[in-house]
Amino acid sequence: MGVTMHVKSDSEVTSLDASTPPRSPRRPIYYVQSPSHSQQDLEKMSYGSSPLGSPTHHFHYHCSPIHHSRESSTSRFSASLKNPRHSGGVAGGGWRRMQRKYDEVGAGEEEGEEEGEGEDEREDGGQVRFYVACFLLSFVVLFSIFSLILWAASLAYKPRIIVKNILFDNFYLQAGMDASGVPTDMLTLNSTVKIFYRNPATFFGVHVTSTPLELHYFDLKVASGHITKFYQSRKSDRKVIAVVQGRQVPLYGGIPALNVAKGHLDDTPVPLNLSFVIRSRAYILGRLVKPKFYRKIMCGVTLRGNHLGKPLNLIKSESCVYH
Repeated sequence: MGVTMHVKSDSEVTSLDASTPPRSPRRPIYYVQSPSHSQQDLEKMSYGSSPLGSPTHHFHYHCSPIHHSRESSTSRFSASLKNPRHSGGVAGGGWRRMQRKYDEVGAGEEEGEEEGEGEDEREDGGQVRFYVACFLLSFVVLFSIFSLILWAASLAYKPRIIVKNILFDNFYLQAGMDASGVPTDMLTLNSTVKIFYRNPATFFGVHVTSTPLELHYFDLKVASGHITKFYQSRKSDRKVIAVVQGRQVPLYGGIPALNVAKGHLDDTPVPLNLSFVIRSRAYILGRLVKPKFYRKIMCGVTLRGNHLGKPLNLIKSESCVYH
């Protein structure tokens, strides 16, 4: 009976298999064991996923594949760590998101560092420009103060100028005509003026010029001359000689005393005024500080025919006025 039942069951199984269309075998389900899972949990998961649900079939069919799946899964997991692009599912997507976030954070940090370096460079450049501007401004202010001090100190060293004497060499009065042919008296006069000049400055020399030296009879100019330009070094002096002369000066009756005394000029006094301006200029620190000294001089002299060739002392007579 037992044999018959066994044969019958085989035939039934054979007929059942022949009548039933072949089904595709179910693909085994593989699981990756995390480090926290135990061996028993893995066996339960494998047992529950077997096609027939029997422990015998589970052991015979799934024992080797599960062992293989552990190795392959481990290798896949490690490969996914190395190359997250080939890893699929939730783990691959999470890794890519983490990688993007890490790249964004790194790029942000690099940009922040570059911006920080740029700001530091701009701050350093601004500080350098500020220091340079302060230095230049301080230099200009200090140099201006120093120049002002030198200029103020130089004003105390005014040149000393004294007109010592005047010498009339000759004096002629004769009839003649001017350039337009008008007849009048013509005056010829030659004289020499001696001037004492001293520069008392201790730290600069001066360049000296003058306006023309002129002799006037009231408003009528009868003679003129000039002083040759010269340079006077510090703490030194010299004697300056200027020639003042007039040739064939038309009078047009402008000097009544001469009209009366045409025959005896030796005893006729003729009052004249000598006037000129001496200009002295110093150059300190190159041409940055240029103090100027102007001295206006006016001297009253008397021309006499019998004093020709004799110097007229202007110091003792105090005939000169200095402005």
